[in-house]
Amino acid sequence: MVTELNLPDLPRGFSCLNLDQPVAFYTRHLPHWRQEGATYFVTFRLADSLPQDKLRFLKRLRNEWERTHLPPRNEEAWIDLARIVTNKAEGWLDEGFGSCYFRERRWSDNLRDRLLFFQEDRYFLSCYAIMPNHCHAVIRTNRGHDLEDLLGAMKGVNSRHINLSLERSQIIWEQESYDRIVRDGEHLWKVIQYIGRNPRLAGLGQEADWRRWVHPDWDAAGWGFRDGV
Repeated sequence: MVTELNLPDLPRGFSCLNLDQPVAFYTRHLPHWRQEGATYFVTFRLADSLPQDKLRFLKRLRNEWERTHLPPRNEEAWIDLARIVTNKAEGWLDEGFGSCYFRERRWSDNLRDRLLFFQEDRYFLSCYAIMPNHCHAVIRTNRGHDLEDLLGAMKGVNSRHINLSLERSQIIWEQESYDRIVRDGEHLWKVIQYIGRNPRLAGLGQEADWRRWVHPDWDAAGWGFRDGV
């Protein structure tokens, strides 16, 4: 039983960060941590969802961080960078910049289908929110499947669907995602509620411009969205 927030028992299909197991680490524009079978909070966005001035700001931020954090850089410093970049980017995403394909039901339906296509086989998806220009999800990878490959397959099929519908060939998705391993039950609860509140916080009205879902088993176990929390 998790006691910090008087939470229910941890739900089926959740696997938190295991400090006794190895964690792989790599960086691109962002730092990423990977652990076999871990549960991740992931945000992936459309390629045009951030304006150029915001991207330049993030580049300057990264350059300044590198100047003030000379190698060797410890994990705490990387975590701090990831938090700053993710918080700023997610705030800007909610402004609804770019093509915002998922305001159209046909394309948000397709992304929903892609998210759930290999459910229980390659991963366990516990919740998501599809916003006009990005998507939040909580997902646990199954053994032998990498998060990058899973997200890449979902985005690839969705990209082909959109391009075929529009009879063109364009880059639809930003390749790199914002992701973090869910540490424990308290972290999981906060992530789920953030995902559930995101449409309202972004100023979206009726569920015409967005959709959200939480696994029925999780909802029944007390791990669903709590509007107003």
